[in-house]
Order: sequence, then C-alpha cells, then structure tokens
Amino acid sequence: MRKILLFLFLSIPSLLLAEVTPANYNFSLDSLKVFKPGTPRAAFEKTYGKGEVWKKSNKTIILKYYVAQIRYKFPVFVQLFENKVVDYYARLPTYFLHDIFHQSIINRIGKQDKYFRIENNALYKWENKKGIDYVYSGTCTITCFPIYFSEALNKPPSGMNNYKKLVDQFNSASSLQDSLKRGSNQ
Repeated sequence: MRKILLFLFLSIPSLLLAEVTPANYNFSLDSLKVFKPGTPRAAFEKTYGKGEVWKKSNKTIILKYYVAQIRYKFPVFVQLFENKVVDYYARLPTYFLHDIFHQSIINRIGKQDKYFRIENNALYKWENKKGIDYVYSGTCTITCFPIYFSEALNKPPSGMNNYKKLVDQFNSASSLQDSLKRGSNQ
C-alpha cells in the first residue's frame, strides 16, 4: 500500500507539469503560400484539386478549397482573374491561438499599419507590402483566436472591372444574404 501511495505521490506532480503545445505551433503561413496573389491556378491545383466553384462571372472565378491542419480542414476562398490568383480569404480554425498566429504574421510581414478594435474583435491591416494588402481578424471570448486571414493585390490587374476583394465581399450584408441562400440550397 505504501508503495502505491509513494508512486502516486511522485507521479501526479510530473503529470501536472507536462508541456501542452498549442495546435498552431506547427502551422506555418507557408501552407497558404500556394494561394499567394499572382500564383497561376495550375500551381495549387496539383495539391488541392479543382476546387468548388463558388462564384463565376466573365474571366473572374471564386473557388473554395480546404487546407488540412492536424484533424481539421479549414476553407480557403481564392479569387482568380484569367487563371491567376488576385486574392484569397482563409477562414482559420478557432483552436488556433491568436497571439501565436498574429506574431507569426508580424515575423513574416512586419508590424501592422492599421489596427481596429470593437469590443472583443480586432482587425489588423498591412497595406501595400510589395503590392499586396493583408488583413487579419481575431476575437476573444475566454481565449483569443483568429477568425480569418486574407491577402489581396493592392491594385487589380488591368481588365478586371468591378474588382472587390474577398474580405470585402464576405464582410458585406448582401454577401451574407447570398451565402445564406446558397447554404440553404445545398
């Protein structure tokens, strides 16, 4: 009996001090690099397939892909013009930790140019970094986690009329209504 108690007494503290690694420690922005603005469609179709057509008009198409992270797949929407990426919008897993993800963006791009906060939601913008605009959004409840990350060309390619960035499309009320209609038909 003493041996059992001694074993429990010595083993429980070591279990309490075990290191817990957040799920996004092994996530890299490099996994989204294939969707970087300017990339030809063929470059990411090798890895992710044809994608689901979300919206199509003239030479512009929006496709939906899924990127795997551990046991979770998160959607990435890619807007193409003449089969080249103009911008993408990644809806990030909520189990990611905001602090780690935000710091990884800062390490890669630099400190954000603009920061907006409304209650527990924050929006970070990096403008015209080598011709690309970046937008990241995070929120806090009990913990803080990312909502989305987007990269877009600062200026649309010539010939692309009525260009609207995906982040703006998804954050407008009319797009929300369209998405709700689309969701009810599926």
